[in-house]
Amino acid sequence: QVQLVESGGGLVQAGGSLRLSCAASGRTFTTYEMGWFRQAPGKERKFVAAISASGLTSTYGDSVKGRFTVSRDNAKNTVYLQMNSLKPEDTAVYYCAADRSYSDLVGRADDMDYWGKGTLVTVSS
Repeated sequence: QVQLVESGGGLVQAGGSLRLSCAASGRTFTTYEMGWFRQAPGKERKFVAAISASGLTSTYGDSVKGRFTVSRDNAKNTVYLQMNSLKPEDTAVYYCAADRSYSDLVGRADDMDYWGKGTLVTVSS
């Protein structure tokens, strides 16, 4: 069993930065691939970024490439999402997810092994 708790969301002006954190419980964190997803009001949840269990591989959605960076600290059971050059269209609830399959993380936006409850990011223009 893995519990995920996101933090770091808030209100930021366009062009600003935020760093989200996802703290995981359980001793099996290092065996899970981790991902970030987001859901804007009235829209479907979408893939943002993923990082492999080792931290050596990462993948990004097209809309965030070059602006967001995913990382993890396995010693702290935490995955991060550094968000720079934020735009109003980045406004959404951001969720972290854990799954055994990296291809599932980058290819889908639902049915992961574990989900956090989300943290709201609001970018004002």
